[in-house]
This record gives sequence, C-alpha cells and structure tokens, in this order.
Amino acid sequence: MSAFPEGDSIRVVGHAEALAVVQDPETFSSQVSRFLQVPNGLDGEEHAQFRAALDPFFGPDRMAALEDSVRDVAREAVARLPRDEPVGVILQLGVGFAVDAMLAWLNWPASLRDELIEWVRENAEATRSGHLSRTAEVAQWFDDIIGRVIDPRMERIEEEPRDVTDELLRLEVGGRRLERPELISILRNWTGGDLGSLALCAGVVLHQVAADPAIEADVRARREDPVRLAAAIDELLRIDDPFVSNRRLATRDTTVGTCPVTAGQRIVVDWTKANRDTQRFPDPDRYAPEENAAANLVYGAGPHVCPGRPLATLELRVLLEEVLDATNDLSPAQRPGVRAVRPLGGWLRTYIVLS
Repeated sequence: MSAFPEGDSIRVVGHAEALAVVQDPETFSSQVSRFLQVPNGLDGEEHAQFRAALDPFFGPDRMAALEDSVRDVAREAVARLPRDEPVGVILQLGVGFAVDAMLAWLNWPASLRDELIEWVRENAEATRSGHLSRTAEVAQWFDDIIGRVIDPRMERIEEEPRDVTDELLRLEVGGRRLERPELISILRNWTGGDLGSLALCAGVVLHQVAADPAIEADVRARREDPVRLAAAIDELLRIDDPFVSNRRLATRDTTVGTCPVTAGQRIVVDWTKANRDTQRFPDPDRYAPEENAAANLVYGAGPHVCPGRPLATLELRVLLEEVLDATNDLSPAQRPGVRAVRPLGGWLRTYIVLS
C-alpha cells in the first residue's frame, strides 16, 4: 500500500503519494508542532516571506565563498584519522566535522565544540528514547546554547555585521526585525537538525563507497567534477536515506492514494520508503545517479523543500573529496556496524578502513 493508517496517523510510503502530499500545502499543513518552527512550521504567505528572506543565505555565491573554510575543516578532520585500521565514520569523523563546519560557517566560538559534540550524542539518544520530556530537555539545552551566542550580539545590533550570524540578527521579514524566539528557531533549524543529520549522511555515503568497489571507482572518477560528485552523493543517500520522515496535518477530509484521511489527522511522509518505492525505482538498490536524480526525494519537495540542501551538499561533497584525496582505497572494516532505528535512519555506527 502507498499509504495506510498507523495508529492515529497516516503513513505515506509511495513516491507519487509523498509528492502529492508535500506539493499541496493547503490540504496538508506544515503547522504540526506545538513549538515555534521557523520557517519549516509555517504555511502560505508567511512561509513564503521567510523563505524569500532566508534562502539567499544558502545561495550559490554564499556557498562558493564558504567552500575554502569547509575544506580546511574537512582536511583537518581526515588528517586526524588512522590508516589501515577501523575508523568509526560517524563518531570519529562525521560528528566532529559537522560541528566544526557549523562553527566555521556561523563564526561561533570554538569553545562550544565539546559541548556541541556532547549535545549531538545526547540528542540522538533522546530521539531514540521517544520520551517527550527528554527530547524537550535536550531541545532546551540547544536553545540555551544559541541564546548564549546571540544575546551579546543583540546588544550591538546597530553595528555593522561581521558574519552570517550577525546578518541574521539584522534581517527584516515583512518590514520588521525578527524577535528573539524567531531567531532561535531559525538557528535551531539551521544547526541543531543539521549536526546529527550530516554525521548520519557521512556514515551512509562512506559506508557504501567502501563496501562496493564499483561505486568507489565511479566516485573517484567523478572527483574533479563537483556537479557529478554531488549527484553521486544524492543517489547514495536515496538508496539509504537517513532523513526518515516529515509530518503534515490534514486541513480537510481527503484521500492519499486510496487511503481515506480525516481533517485534523496527522500525516507521516516516509522519505526512506518513498525513495525506494519500486513503482518509481524498480531496482531501488541500483546505483544510478543521473537516471534517478529527477525523482530523488532526499531533501523533500514542494514549497517546504529543505532550504539547507546547498550547504549539506557542499559539506558532504568536500568531505568526500578530502577522503578520496587522502587515500588510495576504502574498504569495509571487519567490525560489525549498527543500524540506526526509527525515528533515525542510516547507521548508528559503521566502520571503514582508509588505505
């Protein structure tokens, strides 16, 4: 079935049905959380205004200017890894790289590094636990970190901006500057979700490259073409999508596929299953970057498509480039990995050998 009841919700697993939901924001609202979520928890004109103001932060010129800083971070992270012995892709490489890249992008204090790495670990454990009180506590911890960064900056708001964070604090949407809760929500969206997700993505990509010599050969052949290498990364993420799902809220009685939906009912769009729907990908494990690119839903679709896709693509591409440049061969380690369990995706732990 492409969509089916699951408790009080409807889970959407079909590719066509997932697209139908996320491309119809009037019927399927993104206002699903009791917490402020800017911009992903907004709808309609309000959402469009915020996206118009925030999307330029991820524009091509911005990403091009950031690339050297990300490369420095990636090169240092790869240089720290041992050779010819098992490397924990997520814990030894992914998390530290994600945190350092974020600090470089936003120009936050390096003194936050250890705390943010610990936060990523605690956030993953809280998410796996499913206990709302624990996830709320960890979320508040991250909001407090953001507050410690922006509050001193807001006291000198009339000065010229020095970096991306300063620019955000001075941003106007709808003719007004943003309020502190909105700023914290945006920065949480930009950073808190990205840290753990980027580490999971690194695990998925490097595991598959190391496990399949044909994929490794193809990826190495793409090394000098950033566009083709990014397409390969997207395809590896489609095959084993760590971005498990998004939620929507039905605004009226309707159907998804043949499944009835009642107004007020929650919808879970299952990206992992949609990206492996055999109706759209007859052989979902087959690695075919260009062939599958148009249908790839790793970063979502519709008006709420992930705004941070250009940043995630840059970071993953540069990290993979640095791994390839520093090695002649990648291979799976003789140490069993551990798969992540919903609501996380990909690998919790996976090991490769760099030679």
